[in-house]
Amino acid sequence: MSTSLRYQSGFGNEFASEAVAGTLPQGRNSPQKVTRGLYAELLSGTAFTAPRAENLRTWLYRRRPSVMCGGYERIAQPFLKTGAKDGVASPPDPMRWHPLPMPDEPQDFVEGLRTVAVNGDADAQTGIAVHLYLANRPMHHKAFVNADGEMLVVPQQGRLTLTTELGALAVAPGEIALLPRGMAFSVSIDGPSRGYVCENYGAHFRLPELGPIGSNGLANPRDFLAPTAAFDAADAPWQIVRKYGGALWAAQAASSPFNVVAWHGNLVPFKYDTANFMTIGSISFDHPDPSIFTVLTSPSDTPGTANCDFVIFPPRWLVAEDTFRPPWYHRNVMSEFMGLVHGQYDAKPEGFKPGGMSLHNSMVPHGPDGEAFDKASSTELAPHKLDDTLAFMFESRWRFHPTEFALGCGALDTTYADCWATLKDNFR
Repeated sequence: MSTSLRYQSGFGNEFASEAVAGTLPQGRNSPQKVTRGLYAELLSGTAFTAPRAENLRTWLYRRRPSVMCGGYERIAQPFLKTGAKDGVASPPDPMRWHPLPMPDEPQDFVEGLRTVAVNGDADAQTGIAVHLYLANRPMHHKAFVNADGEMLVVPQQGRLTLTTELGALAVAPGEIALLPRGMAFSVSIDGPSRGYVCENYGAHFRLPELGPIGSNGLANPRDFLAPTAAFDAADAPWQIVRKYGGALWAAQAASSPFNVVAWHGNLVPFKYDTANFMTIGSISFDHPDPSIFTVLTSPSDTPGTANCDFVIFPPRWLVAEDTFRPPWYHRNVMSEFMGLVHGQYDAKPEGFKPGGMSLHNSMVPHGPDGEAFDKASSTELAPHKLDDTLAFMFESRWRFHPTEFALGCGALDTTYADCWATLKDNFR
Protein backbone atom coordinates (compact mmCIF):
# COMPACT_ATOMS: atom_id res chain seq x y z
CA MET A 1 0.00 0.00 0.00
CA SER A 2 1.14 3.54 -0.65
CA THR A 3 2.83 5.44 2.18
CA SER A 4 1.40 8.72 0.84
CA LEU A 5 -1.88 9.22 2.67
CA ARG A 6 -4.73 11.23 1.20
CA TYR A 7 -8.10 11.82 2.84
CA GLN A 8 -11.70 12.70 2.06
CA SER A 9 -13.65 14.91 4.47
CA GLY A 10 -17.12 15.03 5.94
CA PHE A 11 -18.77 13.06 8.76
CA GLY A 12 -21.83 11.20 7.46
CA ASN A 13 -20.96 11.74 3.80
CA GLU A 14 -21.38 9.27 0.98
CA PHE A 15 -17.84 8.62 -0.24
CA ALA A 16 -16.38 6.98 -3.34
CA SER A 17 -12.73 6.08 -3.88
CA GLU A 18 -10.68 3.94 -6.24
CA ALA A 19 -6.99 3.10 -6.18
CA VAL A 20 -7.07 2.20 -9.89
CA ALA A 21 -9.02 4.49 -12.16
CA GLY A 22 -12.11 3.00 -13.73
CA THR A 23 -12.60 0.13 -11.25
CA LEU A 24 -15.60 1.56 -9.41
CA PRO A 25 -18.86 0.32 -11.01
CA GLN A 26 -21.11 3.05 -12.34
CA GLY A 27 -24.89 3.00 -12.17
CA ARG A 28 -25.12 -0.22 -10.12
CA ASN A 29 -23.54 -1.86 -7.09
CA SER A 30 -23.13 -5.46 -8.19
CA PRO A 31 -22.66 -5.87 -11.96
CA GLN A 32 -22.53 -9.35 -13.46
CA LYS A 33 -18.80 -8.91 -13.91
CA VAL A 34 -16.92 -6.29 -11.92
CA THR A 35 -14.19 -4.43 -13.81
CA ARG A 36 -10.72 -6.03 -13.69
CA GLY A 37 -12.09 -9.28 -12.29
CA LEU A 38 -12.84 -7.90 -8.82
CA TYR A 39 -15.44 -9.24 -6.38
CA ALA A 40 -18.28 -7.06 -5.09
CA GLU A 41 -18.89 -7.30 -1.33
CA LEU A 42 -21.25 -5.37 0.93
CA LEU A 43 -20.41 -4.44 4.51
CA SER A 44 -23.57 -3.44 6.42
CA GLY A 45 -23.26 -1.44 9.62
CA THR A 46 -27.01 -1.28 10.25
CA ALA A 47 -30.01 -3.44 9.44
CA PHE A 48 -31.07 -3.23 5.79
CA THR A 49 -34.38 -1.64 6.85
CA ALA A 50 -32.94 1.03 9.15
CA PRO A 51 -34.24 4.52 8.32
CA ARG A 52 -32.41 6.02 5.36
CA ALA A 53 -30.84 8.77 7.48
CA GLU A 54 -29.35 6.17 9.82
CA ASN A 55 -28.48 3.42 7.33
CA LEU A 56 -24.75 2.69 7.12
CA ARG A 57 -23.18 0.45 4.50
CA THR A 58 -20.23 0.36 2.12
CA TRP A 59 -19.69 -1.56 -1.12
CA LEU A 60 -16.17 -2.94 -1.53
CA TYR A 61 -14.60 -4.15 -4.78
CA ARG A 62 -11.78 -6.49 -3.86
CA ARG A 63 -9.34 -8.97 -5.34
CA ARG A 64 -10.64 -11.78 -3.13
CA PRO A 65 -13.76 -11.82 -0.93
CA SER A 66 -13.38 -11.87 2.84
CA VAL A 67 -15.23 -15.21 2.97
CA MET A 68 -11.95 -16.87 2.02
CA CYS A 69 -10.91 -17.33 5.64
CA GLY A 70 -12.17 -20.01 7.99
CA GLY A 71 -11.22 -22.61 10.55
CA TYR A 72 -11.16 -20.14 13.42
CA GLU A 73 -9.68 -21.32 16.69
CA ARG A 74 -10.01 -19.54 19.99
CA ILE A 75 -6.91 -17.73 21.24
CA ALA A 76 -6.13 -16.38 24.68
CA GLN A 77 -6.15 -12.71 25.62
CA PRO A 78 -6.83 -12.81 29.36
CA PHE A 79 -6.90 -9.02 29.79
CA LEU A 80 -9.64 -8.35 27.21
CA LYS A 81 -13.15 -8.28 28.71
CA THR A 82 -16.64 -7.64 27.33
CA GLY A 83 -19.81 -6.43 29.06
CA ALA A 84 -20.85 -5.97 32.67
CA LYS A 85 -20.64 -9.73 33.29
CA ASP A 86 -16.83 -9.49 33.07
CA GLY A 87 -16.54 -6.78 35.71
CA VAL A 88 -16.19 -7.17 39.46
CA ALA A 89 -18.06 -5.64 42.36
CA SER A 90 -16.50 -2.45 43.70
CA PRO A 91 -17.53 0.09 46.34
CA PRO A 92 -19.17 3.40 45.37
CA ASP A 93 -15.86 5.24 45.74
CA PRO A 94 -14.18 7.66 43.34
CA MET A 95 -11.35 5.79 41.63
CA ARG A 96 -8.14 6.93 39.93
CA TRP A 97 -5.25 5.16 38.24
CA HIS A 98 -1.68 6.26 37.61
CA PRO A 99 -0.31 5.80 34.06
CA LEU A 100 0.64 2.20 33.29
CA PRO A 101 4.24 1.71 32.14
CA MET A 102 5.15 0.29 28.77
CA PRO A 103 5.64 -3.49 28.80
CA ASP A 104 9.07 -5.08 28.60
CA GLU A 105 7.87 -7.98 26.45
CA PRO A 106 7.00 -7.36 22.78
CA GLN A 107 3.28 -6.89 22.18
CA ASP A 108 1.21 -5.39 19.43
CA PHE A 109 -2.03 -3.38 19.66
CA VAL A 110 -4.30 -6.41 20.15
CA GLU A 111 -1.94 -8.18 22.53
CA GLY A 112 -1.58 -4.93 24.48
CA LEU A 113 -5.28 -4.27 25.10
CA ARG A 114 -6.10 -4.07 28.81
CA THR A 115 -9.76 -3.70 29.75
CA VAL A 116 -10.25 -1.27 32.63
CA ALA A 117 -14.04 -0.93 32.93
CA VAL A 118 -17.11 -2.54 31.36
CA ASN A 119 -20.86 -2.13 31.28
CA GLY A 120 -23.78 -3.27 29.17
CA ASP A 121 -23.98 -6.38 27.00
CA ALA A 122 -22.42 -6.76 23.55
CA ASP A 123 -25.05 -9.30 22.45
CA ALA A 124 -27.84 -6.94 23.50
CA GLN A 125 -26.00 -4.08 21.75
CA THR A 126 -25.93 -1.83 24.80
CA GLY A 127 -23.08 -0.26 26.74
CA ILE A 128 -19.35 0.10 26.24
CA ALA A 129 -15.99 -1.17 27.41
CA VAL A 130 -12.99 1.02 28.18
CA HIS A 131 -9.58 -0.37 27.31
CA LEU A 132 -5.99 0.79 27.46
CA TYR A 133 -3.60 -0.23 24.74
CA LEU A 134 0.12 -0.66 25.42
CA ALA A 135 2.00 -1.52 22.23
CA ASN A 136 5.67 -1.66 21.32
CA ARG A 137 5.59 -3.49 18.00
CA PRO A 138 3.45 -3.40 14.84
CA MET A 139 0.86 -6.05 14.03
CA HIS A 140 2.81 -7.11 10.91
CA HIS A 141 0.69 -9.63 8.93
CA LYS A 142 -2.15 -9.64 11.46
CA ALA A 143 -5.54 -7.99 11.05
CA PHE A 144 -8.17 -7.40 13.73
CA VAL A 145 -11.93 -7.54 13.15
CA ASN A 146 -14.19 -6.52 16.02
CA ALA A 147 -17.64 -8.03 15.49
CA ASP A 148 -18.82 -6.87 18.93
CA GLY A 149 -18.61 -3.11 18.54
CA GLU A 150 -17.07 -0.07 16.93
CA MET A 151 -13.83 1.28 18.40
CA LEU A 152 -12.99 4.86 19.27
CA VAL A 153 -9.20 5.12 19.63
CA VAL A 154 -7.63 7.98 21.62
CA PRO A 155 -3.80 7.93 21.35
CA GLN A 156 -1.93 9.35 24.33
CA GLN A 157 1.66 8.48 23.39
CA GLY A 158 2.98 7.48 19.97
CA ARG A 159 1.68 7.93 16.44
CA LEU A 160 -0.42 5.10 14.97
CA THR A 161 -0.95 4.13 11.35
CA LEU A 162 -4.27 2.34 11.04
CA THR A 163 -4.53 0.32 7.84
CA THR A 164 -8.18 -0.49 7.12
CA GLU A 165 -10.00 -2.17 4.27
CA LEU A 166 -10.83 1.28 2.88
CA GLY A 167 -7.32 2.76 3.19
CA ALA A 168 -5.01 4.07 5.90
CA LEU A 169 -5.24 6.73 8.60
CA ALA A 170 -2.30 8.29 10.46
CA VAL A 171 -3.42 9.22 13.99
CA ALA A 172 -1.26 11.07 16.53
CA PRO A 173 -1.93 12.14 20.15
CA GLY A 174 -4.45 14.95 20.04
CA GLU A 175 -6.32 13.14 17.27
CA ILE A 176 -8.84 10.32 17.51
CA ALA A 177 -9.91 7.50 15.19
CA LEU A 178 -13.31 5.84 14.82
CA LEU A 179 -13.23 2.29 13.42
CA PRO A 180 -16.51 0.68 12.30
CA ARG A 181 -17.73 -2.57 13.77
CA GLY A 182 -16.79 -5.52 11.56
CA MET A 183 -14.13 -3.74 9.47
CA ALA A 184 -10.65 -5.27 9.40
CA PHE A 185 -7.73 -3.09 10.47
CA SER A 186 -4.07 -3.42 11.39
CA VAL A 187 -1.96 -1.10 13.55
CA SER A 188 1.61 0.03 12.94
CA ILE A 189 3.49 2.23 15.43
CA ASP A 190 6.40 4.66 15.37
CA GLY A 191 7.59 3.68 18.85
CA PRO A 192 6.18 2.64 22.22
CA SER A 193 2.53 3.60 22.11
CA ARG A 194 -0.17 4.03 24.74
CA GLY A 195 -3.74 5.21 24.57
CA TYR A 196 -7.39 4.59 25.33
CA VAL A 197 -10.14 2.74 23.46
CA CYS A 198 -13.90 3.00 23.84
CA GLU A 199 -15.50 -0.16 22.46
CA ASN A 200 -19.10 0.81 21.73
CA TYR A 201 -21.69 -1.97 21.61
CA GLY A 202 -24.64 0.41 21.25
CA ALA A 203 -25.88 2.79 18.57
CA HIS A 204 -23.21 4.13 16.23
CA PHE A 205 -21.38 7.24 17.32
CA ARG A 206 -22.73 10.32 15.57
CA LEU A 207 -22.42 14.08 15.89
CA PRO A 208 -24.63 15.51 18.65
CA GLU A 209 -27.55 17.79 17.83
CA LEU A 210 -26.67 21.47 18.23
CA GLY A 211 -30.06 22.84 19.33
CA PRO A 212 -29.83 26.48 20.49
CA ILE A 213 -26.10 26.55 19.63
CA GLY A 214 -27.19 26.81 16.01
CA SER A 215 -25.71 25.45 12.82
CA ASN A 216 -22.03 25.88 13.72
CA GLY A 217 -19.91 24.80 16.65
CA LEU A 218 -18.44 21.84 18.51
CA ALA A 219 -17.02 19.26 16.06
CA ASN A 220 -17.69 20.26 12.47
CA PRO A 221 -18.43 17.46 9.96
CA ARG A 222 -15.84 18.61 7.43
CA ASP A 223 -13.01 18.09 9.94
CA PHE A 224 -13.58 14.33 10.04
CA LEU A 225 -11.28 12.66 7.52
CA ALA A 226 -11.91 9.33 5.80
CA PRO A 227 -9.25 7.32 3.94
CA THR A 228 -8.87 6.85 0.21
CA ALA A 229 -8.64 3.47 -1.45
CA ALA A 230 -5.30 1.67 -1.39
CA PHE A 231 -4.62 -2.05 -1.60
CA ASP A 232 -1.96 -4.56 -0.64
CA ALA A 233 -0.60 -6.11 -3.85
CA ALA A 234 1.51 -8.74 -2.07
CA ASP A 235 0.19 -12.30 -2.13
CA ALA A 236 1.25 -13.40 1.37
CA PRO A 237 -0.69 -15.12 4.17
CA TRP A 238 -2.27 -13.08 6.96
CA GLN A 239 -3.61 -13.96 10.36
CA ILE A 240 -7.16 -12.72 10.95
CA VAL A 241 -8.07 -12.19 14.61
CA ARG A 242 -11.78 -11.73 15.20
CA LYS A 243 -13.43 -10.55 18.41
CA TYR A 244 -16.75 -12.34 18.50
CA GLY A 245 -18.98 -12.73 21.54
CA GLY A 246 -16.31 -11.41 23.86
CA ALA A 247 -13.69 -13.97 22.81
CA LEU A 248 -10.81 -13.78 20.34
CA TRP A 249 -10.66 -16.22 17.43
CA ALA A 250 -7.86 -16.57 14.88
CA ALA A 251 -7.59 -18.08 11.40
CA GLN A 252 -5.15 -17.94 8.52
CA ALA A 253 -6.07 -16.21 5.28
CA ALA A 254 -4.19 -16.95 2.08
CA SER A 255 -3.81 -13.25 1.29
CA SER A 256 -4.18 -9.80 2.77
CA PRO A 257 -7.64 -8.57 3.82
CA PHE A 258 -6.53 -5.15 2.61
CA ASN A 259 -7.13 -6.00 -1.05
CA VAL A 260 -9.94 -3.51 -1.73
CA VAL A 261 -9.23 -1.68 -4.98
CA ALA A 262 -12.33 0.55 -4.93
CA TRP A 263 -15.25 1.29 -2.63
CA HIS A 264 -18.21 3.57 -2.07
CA GLY A 265 -20.53 4.13 0.89
CA ASN A 266 -20.96 5.84 4.25
CA LEU A 267 -19.72 3.17 6.68
CA VAL A 268 -16.14 4.35 6.92
CA PRO A 269 -13.32 4.85 9.43
CA PHE A 270 -12.58 8.44 10.42
CA LYS A 271 -9.83 10.45 12.04
CA TYR A 272 -10.44 13.78 13.77
CA ASP A 273 -8.04 16.38 15.13
CA THR A 274 -9.40 17.70 18.45
CA ALA A 275 -7.59 21.01 17.80
CA ASN A 276 -10.41 21.72 15.33
CA PHE A 277 -13.09 21.49 18.05
CA MET A 278 -14.98 24.80 18.37
CA THR A 279 -15.47 25.25 22.11
CA ILE A 280 -18.59 26.89 23.49
CA GLY A 281 -18.56 28.43 26.96
CA SER A 282 -20.02 31.02 29.30
CA ILE A 283 -19.23 34.69 28.62
CA SER A 284 -21.19 35.94 31.61
CA PHE A 285 -21.35 33.74 34.71
CA ASP A 286 -21.49 30.12 35.92
CA HIS A 287 -19.62 27.08 34.67
CA PRO A 288 -21.77 25.29 32.06
CA ASP A 289 -22.13 21.52 32.20
CA PRO A 290 -19.73 19.36 30.15
CA SER A 291 -22.31 18.52 27.47
CA ILE A 292 -21.05 21.54 25.52
CA PHE A 293 -17.80 19.65 24.93
CA THR A 294 -19.41 16.58 23.31
CA VAL A 295 -17.60 15.47 20.16
CA LEU A 296 -19.58 12.30 19.41
CA THR A 297 -22.60 10.63 20.96
CA SER A 298 -24.05 7.12 20.92
CA PRO A 299 -27.74 7.58 21.83
CA SER A 300 -29.82 5.11 23.81
CA ASP A 301 -33.54 4.38 23.65
CA THR A 302 -34.13 7.20 26.18
CA PRO A 303 -33.97 10.61 24.46
CA GLY A 304 -31.20 12.81 25.84
CA THR A 305 -29.62 9.99 27.85
CA ALA A 306 -26.62 8.59 26.01
CA ASN A 307 -25.33 5.07 25.78
CA CYS A 308 -22.03 6.93 25.55
CA ASP A 309 -20.92 10.52 25.04
CA PHE A 310 -17.34 11.25 24.03
CA VAL A 311 -16.45 14.58 25.61
CA ILE A 312 -13.16 16.51 25.45
CA PHE A 313 -11.71 19.32 27.54
CA PRO A 314 -9.38 21.14 25.14
CA PRO A 315 -7.54 24.46 25.42
CA ARG A 316 -10.03 27.32 25.89
CA TRP A 317 -10.56 30.76 27.39
CA LEU A 318 -12.26 31.22 30.78
CA VAL A 319 -13.88 34.63 31.20
CA ALA A 320 -16.94 34.08 33.42
CA GLU A 321 -17.41 36.69 36.16
CA ASP A 322 -18.27 36.00 39.82
CA THR A 323 -17.94 32.30 39.04
CA PHE A 324 -16.18 29.28 40.47
CA ARG A 325 -14.60 28.35 37.16
CA PRO A 326 -13.54 24.69 37.55
CA PRO A 327 -16.25 22.00 37.38
CA TRP A 328 -18.52 22.21 40.40
CA TYR A 329 -18.93 19.46 42.99
CA HIS A 330 -21.62 17.14 41.79
CA ARG A 331 -23.29 13.75 41.77
CA ASN A 332 -24.40 12.59 38.35
CA VAL A 333 -26.88 9.94 37.23
CA MET A 334 -24.46 9.32 34.36
CA SER A 335 -21.17 7.49 34.95
CA GLU A 336 -17.93 9.24 34.00
CA PHE A 337 -14.65 7.66 32.90
CA MET A 338 -11.87 10.19 32.28
CA GLY A 339 -8.43 10.11 30.72
CA LEU A 340 -5.70 12.69 30.20
CA VAL A 341 -3.79 12.94 26.92
CA HIS A 342 -1.41 15.75 27.90
CA GLY A 343 -1.02 18.70 30.26
CA GLN A 344 -3.09 19.20 33.40
CA TYR A 345 -6.80 18.90 34.10
CA ASP A 346 -7.96 22.10 35.81
CA ALA A 347 -9.97 20.36 38.55
CA LYS A 348 -7.13 17.97 39.50
CA PRO A 349 -3.78 19.79 39.09
CA GLU A 350 -1.95 17.11 41.09
CA GLY A 351 -2.18 13.33 40.92
CA PHE A 352 -3.98 13.06 37.58
CA LYS A 353 -1.19 12.45 35.07
CA PRO A 354 -1.14 12.01 31.26
CA GLY A 355 -1.92 8.37 30.57
CA GLY A 356 -3.85 8.10 33.83
CA MET A 357 -7.56 7.50 34.35
CA SER A 358 -10.37 8.20 36.77
CA LEU A 359 -13.82 6.70 37.31
CA HIS A 360 -16.76 8.39 39.00
CA ASN A 361 -19.73 6.10 38.73
CA SER A 362 -23.39 7.04 38.90
CA MET A 363 -24.19 9.12 41.99
CA VAL A 364 -20.60 9.01 43.29
CA PRO A 365 -19.72 12.53 44.55
CA HIS A 366 -16.70 14.19 42.97
CA GLY A 367 -15.27 17.57 42.07
CA PRO A 368 -12.18 19.79 42.40
CA ASP A 369 -9.49 18.76 44.86
CA GLY A 370 -8.55 20.97 47.79
CA GLU A 371 -5.82 22.84 45.94
CA ALA A 372 -8.07 23.59 42.95
CA PHE A 373 -10.87 24.78 45.25
CA ASP A 374 -8.64 27.15 47.21
CA LYS A 375 -7.10 28.64 44.09
CA ALA A 376 -10.38 29.03 42.18
CA SER A 377 -12.11 30.58 45.21
CA SER A 378 -9.54 33.31 45.73
CA THR A 379 -7.91 34.08 42.38
CA GLU A 380 -8.53 37.32 40.52
CA LEU A 381 -11.08 36.57 37.80
CA ALA A 382 -9.27 38.03 34.80
CA PRO A 383 -9.66 36.35 31.41
CA HIS A 384 -7.51 33.22 31.53
CA LYS A 385 -6.42 30.83 28.80
CA LEU A 386 -6.37 27.15 29.73
CA ASP A 387 -3.60 25.96 27.44
CA ASP A 388 -1.48 22.86 26.81
CA THR A 389 -4.20 20.50 28.05
CA LEU A 390 -6.39 17.77 26.63
CA ALA A 391 -8.56 15.60 28.86
CA PHE A 392 -11.54 13.54 27.75
CA MET A 393 -14.49 11.64 29.17
CA PHE A 394 -16.49 8.59 28.17
CA GLU A 395 -19.85 9.27 29.84
CA SER A 396 -22.44 6.48 29.94
CA ARG A 397 -25.91 5.93 31.32
CA TRP A 398 -24.74 2.48 32.44
CA ARG A 399 -22.70 1.96 35.59
CA PHE A 400 -19.09 0.95 34.94
CA HIS A 401 -17.70 -2.22 36.50
CA PRO A 402 -13.91 -2.21 36.90
CA THR A 403 -12.10 -5.37 35.88
CA GLU A 404 -9.86 -7.58 37.99
CA PHE A 405 -6.94 -6.20 36.01
CA ALA A 406 -7.90 -2.61 36.85
CA LEU A 407 -8.12 -3.34 40.55
CA GLY A 408 -4.96 -5.44 40.70
CA CYS A 409 -2.58 -3.90 38.15
CA GLY A 410 -0.72 -1.84 40.74
CA ALA A 411 -1.68 1.51 39.19
CA LEU A 412 -4.83 2.05 41.28
CA ASP A 413 -4.36 5.16 43.41
CA THR A 414 -5.58 4.03 46.83
CA THR A 415 -5.04 7.51 48.28
CA TYR A 416 -7.18 9.32 45.67
CA ALA A 417 -9.83 10.40 48.20
CA ASP A 418 -7.15 12.22 50.19
CA CYS A 419 -7.20 15.01 47.61
CA TRP A 420 -10.40 16.29 49.26
CA ALA A 421 -9.13 15.95 52.85
CA THR A 422 -8.08 19.60 53.10
CA LEU A 423 -11.57 20.91 52.36
CA LYS A 424 -12.68 22.69 55.57
CA ASP A 425 -15.98 23.68 57.07
CA ASN A 426 -15.84 27.41 56.21
CA PHE A 427 -19.34 28.24 57.44
CA ARG A 428 -19.54 31.58 59.24
